[in-house]
Parts: sequence; C-alpha cells; structure tokens
Amino acid sequence: MKLASVILAAGQGKRMKSDLPKALHPLLGKPLAWYALEAAKQVVHSTPVMVIGHGADQVRQVLGDQAEYVQQETQLGTGHAVMQAEPVLAGKCDLILVTYIDMPLLTAGTLGKLVEQARTNPGSVSMLTVTTIETRGFGRLLRNTQGEVKAIVEEAQATPEQLDIHELNPGVYCFREGWLWEALKRIQLSPKGEYYLTDLVGLAVSEGQTVQTLSVDDPNEVIGINNRVHLAQAGALLQQRINHQWMLAGVSMVDPSSTYIEPGVTLGQDTLLWPGTYLRGETCIGSDCVIGPDTIIQDTTVGDHCTLLASVLEGAVVEDHVDMGPYCHLRKGAHLAKGVHMGNFGEVKNSTLGPGAKMGHFSYLGDATVGAEANIGAGTITCNFDGTRKYATEIGEGAFIGSDTMLVAPVKVGAGAKTGAGAVVTKDIPPHTLAVGVPARVIKELKK
Repeated sequence: MKLASVILAAGQGKRMKSDLPKALHPLLGKPLAWYALEAAKQVVHSTPVMVIGHGADQVRQVLGDQAEYVQQETQLGTGHAVMQAEPVLAGKCDLILVTYIDMPLLTAGTLGKLVEQARTNPGSVSMLTVTTIETRGFGRLLRNTQGEVKAIVEEAQATPEQLDIHELNPGVYCFREGWLWEALKRIQLSPKGEYYLTDLVGLAVSEGQTVQTLSVDDPNEVIGINNRVHLAQAGALLQQRINHQWMLAGVSMVDPSSTYIEPGVTLGQDTLLWPGTYLRGETCIGSDCVIGPDTIIQDTTVGDHCTLLASVLEGAVVEDHVDMGPYCHLRKGAHLAKGVHMGNFGEVKNSTLGPGAKMGHFSYLGDATVGAEANIGAGTITCNFDGTRKYATEIGEGAFIGSDTMLVAPVKVGAGAKTGAGAVVTKDIPPHTLAVGVPARVIKELKK
C-alpha cells in the first residue's frame, strides 16, 4: 500500500506569546516542525504534505523543500486543515498518516507501528491512544462494553464522568485514502465553529467499521507544545534521549544533565564530555577526545585525540591530536592542522595553522597562513584590517615569532625566520633571518 503524510502546521500558537509562527520555534537548534518532518519522512519515504496557515511565507522560507505545502487560508479546525491536502493527494495513495508539528517527541518507530496496523485494518481509521493522568487537553476515548471504540469526545465538551477517563486521543491517525475525503465533508461544525478531525472516529463507527487503536508505550512521545513551558519540557526530554543514545554508542558524559547536544551532531566512541559542553549545529567530533568543561562548539569538525578546554569553536576545522585552551576562540574559517597546540586566550579567524605549529597565549591570528612547526609567541597579533580591507599574513615553516610581535599585513615571514620580542613587522622578512625593532629590520642571517 502506498503511504502519504500530512502534517498540520497552520495554527498560530497564541499561547506561545510570540510573533514567530509556532512551527518555527527553536527546539535544540531546529525549528519545531523539523522533528515532525524527520519522523514522517523516515516512515513514508517521500516528501510530506504540510498544511500551513499563520506565517505561511515565513514557514516556507525557513523549511524550504523539506515539505510540499498547501495553505489553510482560514483556520477552521483540524478536519478542515486535512481537507486542504485533497487536491494534492486524492487518488495518489492508499493510506494517509496525519501528524502535527507540535509533537516533536513522537518517534518514527511509533508511527511505523501505526502504519503497519493500518495496513491490516479492514476499517478506515487507525489511531494512537495514550493512557496518562496528565491530560494536556486531549479528547477522551469512549469505548463500549466490548472494549470497542465508539467515539471521541473533546475535553471542552466532555461530561464530568468522561473527564475521569484517562485513555486519551493525541490526534495521530492513519486513514484509508479512499474513505477519508468523502468522510471529511460529512463532519459537522462544532460549537466552537471548527471541524474536528476526531469526528471521523464517530463516523467510521456509525458505518459499522472497526476503529483500531495503538497505545503509545511512552506517554512523553505525544506531549504537545502549547506554550513555552511545554517547549522547555520537550527540550529536556529530547536532550535526555539524545544523550542516552550517545552514551550507549560509547561516548562518556561526566554529567549528562549539563551536557547539550543538538540532533545534527556526531560523536566518536571513547570521547569524554565534561559538564558545560554545548555541541551545536552540524558539528562532528572524532574519537578519544576530551571536550570541556565549559566548551561551545558549533558547525565545526574535530578530529581524533583532541583536547579542547573551556573554549569556543564556530565554523572551524580541527585535525587530530590538537590541544587548546582554556579560553580559546576559533572563528569561522579557522583550521588547525594535526598536532597544533593553542595556548589560553588565543583567537584564530580565517587562518590555517600547519602541522605541529604552536600558538602562545593572548595571541590573535586573522587571515593568516602559518607553516608547519612554526612558533607563535605570546601576545602576537596580525594587524589584518586597515578599516576598509583585510590583508593576509604568511608565516613560513619553522618560523619563530617573538612575544608581542605585531605583523602588519600584508606581510610575509620566511621559513625559519625569527622576530624579536615587541617587533612591529611592516615589511617581508626573508627566510632564516632575524628581525627586531620598531619597525622591524633584519639584523642577521640564521643558520639553516
């Protein structure tokens, strides 16, 4: 049977108290809608159809081609929202999976089980249920004396007796496509002026169909995000899930509760994460590394056997056997080759340090290329910006840059050359020579 996915994302999310569409609120570095898209794509293996409404243009811009979009111009309830997908999906599939952008904890595994049940269900409706004391506004599942589903009652319309029912409807369904579109047209307008998708359950029952249910093992999977308190709760649960998975994969965490890892991060086995570690974006950490404490890494590749202490790395590349910190900063375009050492309070931007190079503390390298085994003394600065343009600095292999050297770009220091402490280099220094002074001048040749 061919399967399609419809994700409902048209709501404004008034309780979020925000100008940002609910679908785009960030959760562990990803838009809220990203989690629903990823789970659906793993099950359906095709582009989901997303029903958008509030902030539609902004949602399209952020999510791009991750979804095929249909628009609900007026928000008239979940049943009306699913109707908007009919022109796109009618006659093109056998089953339609319906989910929501505000259930980020719902897993592909659970959705896959629901779909498999729907494939064997002779009826038109298969649905998730959850049994929990924390109702979160979900409708109540009503069963007859034989245990068969007979209806769903929304919490707002439930009687006191029905409110005591703790088998709930989180609203996740898998429908027979051939039945769905006609049945949607028979939904009656609710007292709130909306068309409820839940009414399809009663319609199916009235036709003598069996509505099959799948109980969710973990109630946390169907937590819906209605406000920022729920968003924080979901974030904490997602972080626990991610950290648990990485620890089972061979990553050690001294304190998982204070370790933040976003979904796009990858880690090698036997890497140790100390408290206060934040791994964000598309970051890749190798094996046998020691990260932290108090280290922030974003969109950065780190090789094997690296030690990064209390530092910030963003948009950088760090090769194997690099040690740095504390209090270093790698900015976009920084590249530390194998075996580089970077002392405390150093900063590198758009620069490459060759294999085995050493950079002393309190130094800044911008728009620079440093050769292998070169030594950058403490307090060295590349003066790469004149207020209008930026210029490059080149430091050759094995060069020795004395403490507090100012390298006024564009300038080249040759292989094996040295500068004296406090030198201000405004002109190129030939290989294997010593330059000192302000401005620096060559005073002698050095042995090769």
